[in-house]
Amino acid sequence: MFKRKLTRNKKKNLSKVLKSSYLLKEGIPILKELSFAKFDESVDISIHLGKNKNHSSNENLRGSVKLPYGTGKKIRILAIVSKEKEEELKKAGADYAGGMDYIEKIQSGWIDFDIIVTMPSMMNQLVDLGKILGPKGLMPNSNLDTISIHPEISVKEIRSGKIFFKTDRFGSIHSSIGRKSYSNEHLLENIIVFVKTIIKNKPNSYKGDYIKNIYLSTTMSRSISIDLKVF
Repeated sequence: MFKRKLTRNKKKNLSKVLKSSYLLKEGIPILKELSFAKFDESVDISIHLGKNKNHSSNENLRGSVKLPYGTGKKIRILAIVSKEKEEELKKAGADYAGGMDYIEKIQSGWIDFDIIVTMPSMMNQLVDLGKILGPKGLMPNSNLDTISIHPEISVKEIRSGKIFFKTDRFGSIHSSIGRKSYSNEHLLENIIVFVKTIIKNKPNSYKGDYIKNIYLSTTMSRSISIDLKVF
């Protein structure tokens, strides 16, 4: 059977992971040592939730959190708004702002954006895009404030570090939490705020251990396990 040969960098990284789990403060610098890419890698978090004993599968969790230092990632925001709101949304930080012109572009296959922010009055036109936007997780949601009577506020919040999260079909949550170039202290604050928000959003009906595991990784590194005691 063919065995894949480990590169020098991979062997070096494996030798650095000496513990089964790390306290958050010590884990962050270890993670940076595991990274060897020449670009500014994303630092990512993976939270594995436990199974709710009262349900046959994990309850879906969806929400948003404002990270103190953002993710460092450029988010492309599309604002679908009324004509008189377009300039205001551009000033607020939207990359694109318009109405039916952008709806028609999406219908033609254009999806060069990461988030749509819109107004309640525009939702009738957007409903027809559900089959396109829904599977990609791009449909605006009032619970996330991406449907708002003040869309300019929503855009400003996203620009200042607000991100969105949801459980996948396995009951896990994955998100970028910053960049390798961030200071250890800034990464620490972002991670704590993120995890505490997940805990705060725990369903009232849930019984048992809510968070089972937390892993950190960079774009190119292997993951490390984080001790849950700090939370």
